[in-house]
Amino acid sequence: MDVMAAANKLEAEGARVLHMEVGQPGMPVPDHVRVAAEDALASGKLGYTEARGMPILRNALIKHYAEHYGVDVADERIVVTTGSSAGFNLAFLAAFDPGDRVALTAPGYPAYRNILKALGLIPVEIEVGPETRWALTPEHIEKAHAEAPLKGVLVASPANPTGTMMTPEALKDLVEACEAKGIWFISDEIYHGLSYEVQEETALRFSQKAIIINSFSKYYCMTGWRIGWMILPEELVRPVERIAQSLYISAPQLSQIAAAAAFEVKDDLERVKAVYQENRAILLDGLAAAGFDEVMPVDGAFYAYVGVRKFSNDSLDFCKRMLEEISVASTPGADFDPAHGAGYMRFSFAGPTEDIREAMTRLKAWTANF
Repeated sequence: MDVMAAANKLEAEGARVLHMEVGQPGMPVPDHVRVAAEDALASGKLGYTEARGMPILRNALIKHYAEHYGVDVADERIVVTTGSSAGFNLAFLAAFDPGDRVALTAPGYPAYRNILKALGLIPVEIEVGPETRWALTPEHIEKAHAEAPLKGVLVASPANPTGTMMTPEALKDLVEACEAKGIWFISDEIYHGLSYEVQEETALRFSQKAIIINSFSKYYCMTGWRIGWMILPEELVRPVERIAQSLYISAPQLSQIAAAAAFEVKDDLERVKAVYQENRAILLDGLAAAGFDEVMPVDGAFYAYVGVRKFSNDSLDFCKRMLEEISVASTPGADFDPAHGAGYMRFSFAGPTEDIREAMTRLKAWTANF
């Protein structure tokens, strides 16, 4: 967010800034979704819904899981949320007590850590690397659990910031290891639909105890609509529902109507994904040409996590200079990994293809001077 603010300031001064810092789709919501929302607005009948969400949206989600994953989901286990962010709050509040330890990857999405701390929970950040394709393993969990009991494990696949994915076999092993130890497994599946090298799999296939959190923000291009969902174990449904009623009452009805319509525009969304796939190829070729020789596997999402130690030991300074000198905005790694993030940065390739291409041209010319 700080990088975006600095980039916006440069733009206000007349610079053409190429935005590769923020993790949101560069494409608008499909027309069919927008029209569904316009019709709902015209009706003038928007209000509270059930805390678990509108039946039309829950039914669409049941159909989605059956068609996309071949998994049956009971209506009673679905909770519609105000984005995945609300899902994490609800999951943490329902499953854990203050002082409980929850394992995360480092690098990883910083909001996980921040929300856990705000709720009096203890984030246990476990360094991952190329030997495990930047993913947690049962061995990681065994070691951390032996040091002090873990109450939860949180995994994203595809991951932010790396874009790497767990294979279905690796995910299965990790889910089953957590269930065997009585550890809640929370699966952040917000980037599902955006996979390029490995087919994504839901943790729900491997355990009915898994807590699934997802959102319409990424694949469905609906970040500003703030709408997501959870699939919960039966024993957490009522606690989550009660907490949601107290904190949010319900997710916005307008957003729920639009989200239900989003399941009807798969062809449009796949065309958006094809743009990301083209951008990904341009980015990876451009990074190599610019001399970046440490890039995590970009299996999914729309990020590349890149080592900068060849050029700098301070990615914050490196990103600042890149923005000031060539007007390319990217995200330094410190937020994603407090211990080692100074050696890394994240590029988002969710923007227009021509911007990605131009950014790589500028970057190649700039790094030639290092």
